[in-house]
This record gives sequence, C-alpha cells and structure tokens, in this order.
Amino acid sequence: METLTTLVAIGLALGAGLMAGVFFAFSNFVMKALARLPTPQGAGAMTSINLVVLNPVFLGFFMGTAGLSLGGIVLAVLRWPAPAGMWLGIGGVLYLLGTFGVTAIRNVPLNEQLALANPETAEGAELWQRYQRQWTRWNHVRTVAAIVATLAACAALCQ
Repeated sequence: METLTTLVAIGLALGAGLMAGVFFAFSNFVMKALARLPTPQGAGAMTSINLVVLNPVFLGFFMGTAGLSLGGIVLAVLRWPAPAGMWLGIGGVLYLLGTFGVTAIRNVPLNEQLALANPETAEGAELWQRYQRQWTRWNHVRTVAAIVATLAACAALCQ
C-alpha cells in the first residue's frame, strides 16, 4: 500500500474509532443518566454538553476525520479496483454519510430545538422526552457507522 493511502487509512481508523467511542458512550450511558434526572436538569445538562462540545479539539477530530474520509474516497476512485482503495472508500462513505451527515441533518437540529425550549413547561418537558428518543436513535446510527468505518479503514491497512 502506498504511503499516502496508508496515512489516510490510519487517520480514518483513528478518527472514526475515536468518534465511535464518544458516540458509544452517549448511547450506552450518558443519555440514560440524563434521562434519570428531573427534566429541567437533564435537558439543561444536555444543552450544556451541546455547547461545550463545540471546541477546537472535538471539532478538529470530528471534521478532520470527515476530511480524511473525502481523501479516502478520492484515493478509492484513483486506485479502483485495488482492495485497499475499496475498503478505504467504504470507510470514507460510511463516516461521511453515517456519522458526519447524520450529525448535521439529524442530531444538530434536535440540539437546536432543545436549546430553544423551556424544560420547565409542559411543552418543554414533552420535547425533552421526544428529544431523548430521537437523538439517541440517530446517535446509534452514528455509532454503528463510525465503528464500521473504523473496521473498513483497518481492512484497508491489512491489504
């Protein structure tokens, strides 16, 4: 495998794996812990998390992995039908669509709705209940996509 392909595969495996771990933690225990809190505290904690996560380290890894995914897709096209390129392309598509895309199209709009809600009202409490179900469902999708993207990038390294 050429050096550039190897470096992109390593970066994609590490970045997607890191994101898989973050999203897995939310699906496995963070959202469950927030659901146990009274609505104003749970919704308030999630809103705080959604603000704090917008930091250079998290965004650097999250968006940097999206950039590596694009690079992996380009390399896959250029190296087609080499198995390493194919696996790198699969990993890139999975991360871009299933992790980055789902975040942008599903999770972020839910976060924006939650930020505007007043969890002390009946409407806000209902939104929080709906938010937990929908956000967690889409987070499961992000988690699985990031895990499979990691595995695909590792498969590219094994070729």
